[in-house]
Amino acid sequence: MIEEEYIRLIFGLKMKQIRTDKNLSLFGLAKLTGLSKSYLNEIEKGKKYPKRDKIVLLADALETNYDNMVSLKLDKNLAPIGEILQSRILKEIPLDIFGIKESDLIDIIAEAPLKVNAFISTLFEIAKHYNLTRESFFLAALRSYQEAHNNYFEEIENQVEKFAKAYSIDLSKRLKVSDLEEILIEEYSYTINNQELTQHKELNNLRSVFVPSSKTLFVSSETDDSQRLFIYAKEIAYNFLNISDRLFTFSWIKFESFDQVLNNFLASYFAGALLIPRKGLVVALKEFFEQEQFDNESFQKLMYNFTDSPETFFQRLTNILPKEFNLKNLFFLRFAYKPQREFQLTKELHITNLLEPHANERNEHYCRRWVSIRTLGEIANENSDFEVFDAQVSSYVHTDNEYFVLSSATRDPFRSGYYRSIALGIMISAHSTSKISFLGSEKLKRNKVGVTCETCAILDCNERVAPPRTLERKERFSKTDQVVQDIMEKYK
Repeated sequence: MIEEEYIRLIFGLKMKQIRTDKNLSLFGLAKLTGLSKSYLNEIEKGKKYPKRDKIVLLADALETNYDNMVSLKLDKNLAPIGEILQSRILKEIPLDIFGIKESDLIDIIAEAPLKVNAFISTLFEIAKHYNLTRESFFLAALRSYQEAHNNYFEEIENQVEKFAKAYSIDLSKRLKVSDLEEILIEEYSYTINNQELTQHKELNNLRSVFVPSSKTLFVSSETDDSQRLFIYAKEIAYNFLNISDRLFTFSWIKFESFDQVLNNFLASYFAGALLIPRKGLVVALKEFFEQEQFDNESFQKLMYNFTDSPETFFQRLTNILPKEFNLKNLFFLRFAYKPQREFQLTKELHITNLLEPHANERNEHYCRRWVSIRTLGEIANENSDFEVFDAQVSSYVHTDNEYFVLSSATRDPFRSGYYRSIALGIMISAHSTSKISFLGSEKLKRNKVGVTCETCAILDCNERVAPPRTLERKERFSKTDQVVQDIMEKYK
């Protein structure tokens, strides 16, 4: 059933187009029809739909017929707008989390339909060119939501502490699998099955599946304790936070709406905050940041005091550092790699938009000097089951920015034959150096880096795997433009 709002808007768009095609002002149309200018304006903005007798009056004044006026068919100039309005995409876009009302967008569309149509068509072309999907759009919206809040959510932090108090959980001690399993079974009536998933080869990449009708949680027997802890903590989050619109697999394989994507994030946030409580982490980080020198073993010891999962720990740092240390110039990256294939950036978060690197959609080769790529290459070459950890100061060749980057590479626990690395970057500045003493150390490993080989100006790079084609083309165009400008100046 087509919404009344859509019908009103389409009628208003058509009326405005016919009127402007005839070079007729609203004032002029009002004179011809005897209808008020303000009433006609509200019709064109889709706020009102005229009765039949007034449509006949308008059709006569605009020298068209009644059927054309009420038809929902739009000409080619307005057709994309009709498609986007009828497709319900405005209902799917999570406008509310950014403080935008759907009516605001409709007002903009009604005000300048042809310009908005050109803009929408451009976005569609970009989306097709870069193969952007509904899935990638929602994940991008989620990242923007996280970044807008500095990836810190006080309400969830408080809910974790409320949960711990209600269930007599000591947050100063590391949780055990049995602690959370008991709550799921006794409090939320879960049945936990550890055998079913391993009997289906198609489910090798899944660690858990939840069946809500029977409250059965299927967990892969291949999960280690840190993975199982996170799965249990997420399930507790869904129940304790009363989230019903949720995903039922981990890792997720599909979603029906943005709400499910957002709720999955909130449950994951709760899980991370439960497994690595903020108070204990803040105390430990303050002590660690007072050290004058950085060494890998000390950081790994700090991490493993809280969790055996580097990804959970690095993700948790993106929550705590902006809030408790005012370190907001951060980035988080997760790379995946299978030997003989390209490195894939599968997850990224930038607390501020200043930071590099970002994912590229042009199939360019990420800089091999990044510590996250280097650790990933090392562990794959060694075919190791142990973590490869390293850190360096990365100085980008095309900017004055420097970042202290930590990276941990391990086997991918979800995909056979794959490895993955987690990286956390902290921009080096007067502020960050005042918070983290060792950032001022001259003993830190340093490396000059680019973004991709195709855009990199480091000519003597031994790690380069592709020529700087994009940079060369840009420089060639620049030289051509300069010669054109010289000729124009000479013969003006």
